[in-house]
Amino acid sequence: MTRRTEFLLALAAAALILLIAWSVPWLRFVLTLAVAKGMAVTGILLLLRAGQVSFGHALYLAISAYATAFLAPVVPEVLLLLPLAALAATATGLVVGLFVMRYREIFFGMLNLALSMVFYSLLEKFYAITRGTDGIRLAPVTFAGFQPSVETQNWIVLILALGLALGLGCFVRIYLSSPMGQALAAIKTREARLEFLGVPARLVLLAAYVLSALLAGCGGFILALATRQVTPSLAYWTTSGELVFIAILGGSASVFGPFLGAVAYELTRVYAAAFAADGWQMILGIVLLLVILFAPGGLWGMLRPLAERRSRTEGGTS
Repeated sequence: MTRRTEFLLALAAAALILLIAWSVPWLRFVLTLAVAKGMAVTGILLLLRAGQVSFGHALYLAISAYATAFLAPVVPEVLLLLPLAALAATATGLVVGLFVMRYREIFFGMLNLALSMVFYSLLEKFYAITRGTDGIRLAPVTFAGFQPSVETQNWIVLILALGLALGLGCFVRIYLSSPMGQALAAIKTREARLEFLGVPARLVLLAAYVLSALLAGCGGFILALATRQVTPSLAYWTTSGELVFIAILGGSASVFGPFLGAVAYELTRVYAAAFAADGWQMILGIVLLLVILFAPGGLWGMLRPLAERRSRTEGGTS
């Protein structure tokens, strides 16, 4: 599938999300959360290309969200808050990445989990600063100098999330096609051979790890704006588990997978909780089990042949 086709599909998906949010207003919040988590899961996709899984990537969601909450009273402008929050997550990813790059596979994943849980404990214990489990209420923010109504702000946050998702998705697509991105697959299969060719595997993986922290940071920023409440649960292991769940559900073969999986996950959770309040986790587990058994490539793996067939048909008729 060409980049042009993927970009057009992404635009169509964004337009469909806006249409659904307009037709069913209460889904606007759910879809905003889905797009935010999709950005974070795109970072996990980069690591999966290298054969690594982070079970603690919620750390960067929380870093960015808390940076937004702490800075909002001082810098209320969203256009300034976004780069600052993303920078906080990226800088943390660089520091952590320099440490975890020495490990692979289960050790890599569990170290990320341990660091995330350490941060979660700090958020709970330092009540005077973080307000513990009560969390921090996000101060009013402005958009290009204006403070819109709540309804308008919700629409702006969704549109901002979709714009970020499109931009970052295109960047990740280009990155994966670059020599640095293609070297990630070599880390998964033949890391020693990559080193023999003179390509530093740790540097390649570190670059992907820092980029994944940036993506999670952008997602955390959107989550903070959408929920207007930042709590330590963002750094808890269950949040990291959600991101890995979404990565498996959506599939890691394309940047479409994380967003498709995130939307499916959030919609399934909402409707499952509505019809089976005490058993929605079981329903999610059954959905994941079915995907693993019958669609190992995830939801995108199921839809990709249809998209490619349509692309070939349009190319043949043009």
